[in-house]
Amino acid sequence: MRVFDFDNTIYDGESVFDFYLFSIRYNPKVAKYIFTVIAHLIDYKRGKTTMQDLEDAVIKYSGDYLTSFSNPSKMVSDFWDSHIHKIKSWYKPHPDDVILTASFNLMMKDVCERMGIEHCICSRVNEQTLQVEYLNFSSNKKTEFLKTFGNQTIDGFYTDNMFDKPMIDLAENAYLVKGNKIKKIK
Repeated sequence: MRVFDFDNTIYDGESVFDFYLFSIRYNPKVAKYIFTVIAHLIDYKRGKTTMQDLEDAVIKYSGDYLTSFSNPSKMVSDFWDSHIHKIKSWYKPHPDDVILTASFNLMMKDVCERMGIEHCICSRVNEQTLQVEYLNFSSNKKTEFLKTFGNQTIDGFYTDNMFDKPMIDLAENAYLVKGNKIKKIK
């Protein structure tokens, strides 16, 4: 089994941020969230935010954001139509691959279907209420992986940063991805 972080690992960039920018064309009023989104993204990348701070911010803004669109599913499909090219060319899906990401199920379901990926552990939004139910962030990734797959062997874990150290420790082999360069770190 191979396990992959998504953003900046097999996807070139931050898919949630790209989606946010893309969504502005569907409802320009959501541009009001830009500074909040950027601040939290920077804090996340610098490791300067706690899980609770991130959860509080996501819960505070996501409901209003998501309910401001008349057809979120169509918007997600349109997003992947125009952004699927950002899946890095080195990534070739295998039937037993697992995507392990903080990105949301509303986005990941579509792209995983397009790539033929059956297993994706991601943050979850209730599709009926559009409220955040779970954030797959930090140590939650390892907890949710173990809950889903038990002690199944991870042949290779791929990530773009060392914040995924709990998953690196679980894997037999681990790889750090920077752009299109892949370096074995374990």
